[in-house]
Amino acid sequence: MSDGAALVGPDGALRCPWALSAPEYVTYHDEEWGRPVHGDDALYERLSLEAFQSGLSWITILRRRPGFRAAFADFKIASVAAFTDEDRERLLADAGIIRNRAKIDATLANARVLAEWAPGELDELIWSHAPGPGTRPVPKALSDVPAVTPESTALSKALKKRGLRFVGPTTAYALMQACGLVDDHLQDCVARRPGG
Repeated sequence: MSDGAALVGPDGALRCPWALSAPEYVTYHDEEWGRPVHGDDALYERLSLEAFQSGLSWITILRRRPGFRAAFADFKIASVAAFTDEDRERLLADAGIIRNRAKIDATLANARVLAEWAPGELDELIWSHAPGPGTRPVPKALSDVPAVTPESTALSKALKKRGLRFVGPTTAYALMQACGLVDDHLQDCVARRPGG
């Protein structure tokens, strides 16, 4: 099929191959993945969803994202930090999300930790781990895209040191990709940022 290079989509534009496997992926790929995300609540949502994705396909999370947002108060840190034991039980019974006890507990615990941080502190910490512009090679094929980098390992350690859970180096790198700290759109991809 493909060596992992960009493929032509139904509209004739070249895209990262993974973006063409489902209609939801095309929209997510073109409009969101790799675009800079700022704001503590927005980054908490992405961090939480990446943790829920661990061991699953991203399409599973993407299709349930509305359910996740409804279940977790739109990922407002202050709101989730105030969730009670009854809320936890509600989440464990909610078929609209992934009902994984460890991931739900980590999402709640992370909100409680983050609620103690100063406004903008999560944003600052995450973005302080972005590699410098022009320091990474532009990927030509999927095989050129790493799963872990020194920056994601450092970010993982920094988040864990501050008390966050389910933030291993692979999850941290997926967060960096999704939130635009790195641009892993392939060289010929229509969604690659100029100079990215």
